[in-house]
Amino acid sequence: MKTIMIVDDSNVIRSKIQRACAGHFEVVATAQNGEEALRFYSELRPDVVTMDLTMPKMDGLKCINELMELDPEVNILVISALSDKATGIKAIELGARGFVYKPFSDEALNEALTEIIEN
Repeated sequence: MKTIMIVDDSNVIRSKIQRACAGHFEVVATAQNGEEALRFYSELRPDVVTMDLTMPKMDGLKCINELMELDPEVNILVISALSDKATGIKAIELGARGFVYKPFSDEALNEALTEIIEN
């Protein structure tokens, strides 16, 4: 089973993603911000990382940039409510491999995660 790390400052969203992934991915870590995500990624190297963009301490864009420096092959799916297209494009330019808007369905999330794993 593929492994996943969930990065979001909202406990509700982390739980929703975790429930949606059950049976498809093994959740090896959850992080509330980019700083935690970098620390967990270095230790655990999950197959996929879901990434919020707006978080305290270290936001998603900075975290994506630092994860890409750490591992250029990291699979990052951005999950954000951000309606600013420029920021979404910036996330993709930095190395994210997909984008899912909040609110999302379990089906949409699993489709996006499967696409990232298969490509």
